[in-house]
Amino acid sequence: MTFQISQRAKEYLKTAETLLRAAQTMTDRAIAAQLKAFAEDYQRRAEKASHVDAAKAFAGSAGNAEGEWPHPAEENA
Repeated sequence: MTFQISQRAKEYLKTAETLLRAAQTMTDRAIAAQLKAFAEDYQRRAEKASHVDAAKAFAGSAGNAEGEWPHPAEENA
């Protein structure tokens, strides 16, 4: 099974990477730790967004496929 990341998830990951880069350049450990925590939160958001977007895409394609076949009650109508 191939897994494709959604555009929304890519944006979250891009933000997470930016926060991690900023954290690595910080000399203040408290600020660096806070930036790392934000980055981890954005990574979780990316994962959740991908799952949600994939489920929506699957539900949409399943809904389209349902319209291709007549309902059993409609076949003899």
